[in-house]
Amino acid sequence: MSISHTLEASETLWRRAILPASASIQEAIRNLDQVAIKIVLIVDPAGVLEGTISDGDIRRGLLRGLDLTSPITSLIHRNALVVPPGMEREDILQLMVANRVQQIPVVDELRRVVGLHLWDELQGMPQRGNLMIIMAGGKGTRLRPHTDNCPKPMLPVGGKPMLEHIIERAKGEGFKHFVLAVHYLGHMIEDHFGDGARLDVRIDYLREQTPLGTAGALSLLDPRSDLPFIVTNGDVMTDIRYGELLDFHSRYEAAATMAVRIYEWQHPFGVVQMNGVEIVGFVEKPITRRHINAGVYAISPVALDCLVQGEHCDMPSLFDKLKILRKRIVAYPMHEPWLDVGRPDDLARATDSFGNIERQSQ
Repeated sequence: MSISHTLEASETLWRRAILPASASIQEAIRNLDQVAIKIVLIVDPAGVLEGTISDGDIRRGLLRGLDLTSPITSLIHRNALVVPPGMEREDILQLMVANRVQQIPVVDELRRVVGLHLWDELQGMPQRGNLMIIMAGGKGTRLRPHTDNCPKPMLPVGGKPMLEHIIERAKGEGFKHFVLAVHYLGHMIEDHFGDGARLDVRIDYLREQTPLGTAGALSLLDPRSDLPFIVTNGDVMTDIRYGELLDFHSRYEAAATMAVRIYEWQHPFGVVQMNGVEIVGFVEKPITRRHINAGVYAISPVALDCLVQGEHCDMPSLFDKLKILRKRIVAYPMHEPWLDVGRPDDLARATDSFGNIERQSQ
């Protein structure tokens, strides 16, 4: 593909990725999700590039304690790498590799944005040799009666099982080898997916004789993976980019990485602040924000040394064991749409959300 073609392909995308410096983090996140090119271009009213904001910049800001209403000012990368029009493809690819970036704005002599080079369009979607392991063995008791005769990950959303949505999304990111951990009604999962040929992927199975937990099932891996791999719960519907999670994990040289997201809970009553018996203040229905486990992980092979084959272990326990051994464990703050389908109303929301996406794409 020529440089002119890649610029034409991203022509409308980069124009949609423009925001003013006065925007909020929430607006930047919305732009990243809608445009899906992993970068926001910050320009002044004359179209001059003031800087860029990447997905990683936002995640680091959230880890620093910024919230969705915070301005993007402190996140702007004001010395962003740029190139002039007409630069050769190979030179651009070398710049991307040398600077570890996947997007480079194209600017004219006045530093006005005139285009954007994207790694995926220049290079094509890379194939990933990393495993993706999906935990699909739970009974889904909170979803009864839906799960009386159907394993939870096989419940239909938009006309196909949740599990199939997860596999197809990961396949679109270059993942080709999947391992499904099965237990409850596992034969239904195996009958549906087989070896994965129908989806043009490879699927193997970890068959739990008794429930081993989200980490314990990994002790059954044989052979072990030589590369870091993704683990996800089979009932998590999300737009997270699994490849970016792996890249983040590798960049921080972690033994295990947990995707986390902010959960907000509003207290139903006004809160009285006290010092002993003295009232020192009031807060009307305060909102509490906490990072919660999103059920998606990147794991390095070294973490498997903490597991005993066939012994129950949930994922937080594995992280605790790694911490005791002084192995690096990190959090990957995510802002993408996410839903843990654990109850009937969650299933209804997943179905409604999928329907909205389908209607928007028509």
